[in-house]
Amino acid sequence: MNIAHLYPDLLNLYGDSGNILCLQKRCAWRGIECAVTPLVCGRDFDFSSYDLIFIGGGQDREQKLVLSDLTLKKCSSLGNAVQSGAVVLAICGGYQLLGKFYETAAGERLDFTGILDLYTCAGEKRLIGNYEFKTAEKIRIIGFENHSGRTFLGSGVAPLGRVLKGFGNNGADKTEGARYKNTFCTYCHGPVLPKNPDFADMLIKTALERRYDEVELAPLDCSQELLARRQIRDLYI
Repeated sequence: MNIAHLYPDLLNLYGDSGNILCLQKRCAWRGIECAVTPLVCGRDFDFSSYDLIFIGGGQDREQKLVLSDLTLKKCSSLGNAVQSGAVVLAICGGYQLLGKFYETAAGERLDFTGILDLYTCAGEKRLIGNYEFKTAEKIRIIGFENHSGRTFLGSGVAPLGRVLKGFGNNGADKTEGARYKNTFCTYCHGPVLPKNPDFADMLIKTALERRYDEVELAPLDCSQELLARRQIRDLYI
């Protein structure tokens, strides 16, 4: 499996790169070859050769640096990968970057990639805390959110899940994240995948099946992950 890690030096809030480590380990434990390519500013890259693309979170300064590097050619390549069904996992600031724009508290509108039908506006209060949501596949996901942006989905995308506890996209409509084809967006830091092995395996399986048709993942002993997950839920959620 070929993984692209987009701007790892700029988009890595709250240990988001731990998601890459989780994917690598869960592939290695099954004997699945997994190559990770860091894609950084100033480099010309094409997303067509990747099975999974990861975009972490970043603050305003880092988002602007990324935007200055995302040329029309790169945006087009990323958009084509999304449309063709490549698996994309985008966290927080990376999630926002896939939308149409971000409107600051001062009313300034920053144009983003426009790949997904969604937009984000700055809020007066940060939405912070441990939270939980449930996906359409009935996977319950736990993690940590910390964002001032309020994201609103257009008719072209579905929420990744419904909030059970916490704030989610905007603290108002109980939606969390976005789902379009095989693109999964969320505000869930933590990092999200080590805390939620079922979700990690769903991404791996989806990415492999796009290349190799039907795939059965060998089961793993997740007792330690599930124990940690239960303790997190009991203590913080």
